[in-house]
Amino acid sequence: MGKKTCWVAILCSIFLNVVMLQWTIEAFFGKEFEHVYMYTIIAIASSFIALLFYGKWRKLDKHERA
Repeated sequence: MGKKTCWVAILCSIFLNVVMLQWTIEAFFGKEFEHVYMYTIIAIASSFIALLFYGKWRKLDKHERA
């Protein structure tokens, strides 16, 4: 997996996180509380995935510079 693939995965994860945040806010104000937890869990998971890919990208970048 290359650096570009990592960047695509990071950007997709962040995009998903932003969408889930918006849906969470809409569900909260719409009093659909059963959706709030599901959207929040998905947002947290996408943040964790972005963090993992960031770490992988840093590792690839470090090995490339050495």
